Amino acid sequence: MPSSLHGALMVDIAGTWLTAEDRHLLRQPEVAGLILFARNIDHPRQVRDLCQAIRAIRPDLILAVDQEGGRVQRLRQGFVKLPAMRAIASCPGAEALAEHCGWLMATEVLGVGLDLSFAPVLDLDYQRSAVIGRRAFESDPERATELAGAFIRGMNQAGMAACGKHFPGHGWAEADSHVAIPVDERDLDTLRQQDLVPFTRLAGQLAAVMPAHVIYPKVDAGPAGFSRRWLQEILRGELGFDGVIFSDDLSMAGAHVVGDAAARVEAAFSAGCDMGLVCNDRAAAELALSAAQRLKVTPAARIARMAGQGTAGLDYRQQPRWLEALGALRAAHLID
Repeated sequence: MPSSLHGALMVDIAGTWLTAEDRHLLRQPEVAGLILFARNIDHPRQVRDLCQAIRAIRPDLILAVDQEGGRVQRLRQGFVKLPAMRAIASCPGAEALAEHCGWLMATEVLGVGLDLSFAPVLDLDYQRSAVIGRRAFESDPERATELAGAFIRGMNQAGMAACGKHFPGHGWAEADSHVAIPVDERDLDTLRQQDLVPFTRLAGQLAAVMPAHVIYPKVDAGPAGFSRRWLQEILRGELGFDGVIFSDDLSMAGAHVVGDAAARVEAAFSAGCDMGLVCNDRAAAELALSAAQRLKVTPAARIARMAGQGTAGLDYRQQPRWLEALGALRAAHLID
């Protein structure tokens, strides 16, 4: 294993404040990010206070959350209840509405002191995958690209980098990678004509990509997130993507095919992931940290691009753009 291997970890915490153990973990240089879940969140002021406490220890950490809209929305009390992205596609003026959604989401997330929401979902909705479903914009790749591109514009206008997921597409595989190891038997030509279209067209607008814990056996024997074929040859080489590659959560069942947490994080870094997420399992996070230390990994410089650029404050509801976006989504019956 080369000593110049790049890699870093994104970890989580158990509660709404930091414990002594959390503080020790966050001080480790191999940890470059922290993701919040619903259990870490009470209301906007509490999240802002937590983010400030984290930044007092490590100002450089990338603080993330899953705030897609619909059923995947960790910030709830005191935040706009955004629609599932699939609901936008059938509305008149769908692109403008997608842009409003992207701006609203990013503004609220940045406002509490976080940097990043792992969005948008670029998977296609084939009505096969229960875990994707209405999280996807569309089944048509061209239309999905247009709507996701508008959502990204909104995010960027608010000051947030975009992370497309789940490369090269999780919409066809029926199994849920949280609890199983999904397989997509289609060949690369089919994927290029369908699921890869949004990633290919939007590669220049995405600051980050998250690969799927899905095996595409006609392309490579391992899941995409552990595959140099997918990450180095196709994503970096063919698509020309030069942003951050985040692994999906390495604690998910779809990642267990390569072994324990140490083996998973080593496989992810070796394949080309810049940051490995190890969530909901502190013992696994500590094992992954030991592996990262043994490998002498250093964080890639590109990770710094994920830092939020918006004005981090809770007064965004006074902005004219806020009222405009809220009004448009209400008029389309996408929010209450």
